[in-house]
Amino acid sequence: MVDKVDKIWFDGKLIPWEQANVHVLTHTLHYGLGVFEGIRCYKLQDGRSAVFRLEEHIRRLFDSAHISMLPMPYTREQIVEACLQTVRDNGLDECYLRPVAFMGAGEMGLGARTNPTHVAVAAWRWGAYLGDEGLKRGIRAKVSSFQRAGVNTLMSKGKINGHYVNSILAKREVQAIGYDEAIMLDTQGYVSEASGENIFVVREGEVATPPMGVSILAGITRNSVIRIMRDLGLTVHERLISRDELYIADEVFMVGTAAEVTPVRELDDRQIGIGSRGPITEKVQAAYFDAVRGVKVPDESWLAIV
Repeated sequence: MVDKVDKIWFDGKLIPWEQANVHVLTHTLHYGLGVFEGIRCYKLQDGRSAVFRLEEHIRRLFDSAHISMLPMPYTREQIVEACLQTVRDNGLDECYLRPVAFMGAGEMGLGARTNPTHVAVAAWRWGAYLGDEGLKRGIRAKVSSFQRAGVNTLMSKGKINGHYVNSILAKREVQAIGYDEAIMLDTQGYVSEASGENIFVVREGEVATPPMGVSILAGITRNSVIRIMRDLGLTVHERLISRDELYIADEVFMVGTAAEVTPVRELDDRQIGIGSRGPITEKVQAAYFDAVRGVKVPDESWLAIV
């Protein structure tokens, strides 16, 4: 259940939560062509609040719109300010932010081009996506029978609404049989990503993650964690990863704005490493939370002060 707040930024102004509605013939509701972001605001150690990597998230929102040929009626700077305003005006010290741009009502059919683009920014309090226990102990995952779409089937670098049906099917499939999260392979059988997270594997002290050129989302958290790990002196490879490499890994962890840094303790009924959060995952997790809370941040531009 989303924790309701007072206001949502919608088409240029803050309006009461209950009034942020759309028509039943909204084009995106029928065909899925819209773009969105997931962003977190954290309370810093000095008592202030900051949105983590806000500029990069909004750039990706506009990149997704460009990929989708969805015209944006606002500038990146305006949406950055809309996010900050939404946090401020709702009196939130920590929250999850959801900017979304979508095609409104008007024409129907796949070729519709004259519909207006609506933009909204909502915020709500949200804890650990995969649970507090998952952050500490690790989660149980299963490789889904649903594959991540090929790089020339759906545009993998766009965070596009309709693409997530694929992820929803994968997540529901594994949850129905008792697992916490789905891992998806690409059409070649290599590890792609989880239903909403990028994946890292640790073996003999070195870390690997699927490369940008394959069917993965260009995760902001992925980018942050790679920078953090290299600053920690860890070797990080971006390369193809086979399914069985996960089975014999010392550690596996997932990263994403919602999931943050979550270890995997079991995959396909096989224990991963020691069967709980491993030492490198714990080290990366601690450094990541230091960064988002302003304790030790690799780049001060990562924090947009509210």
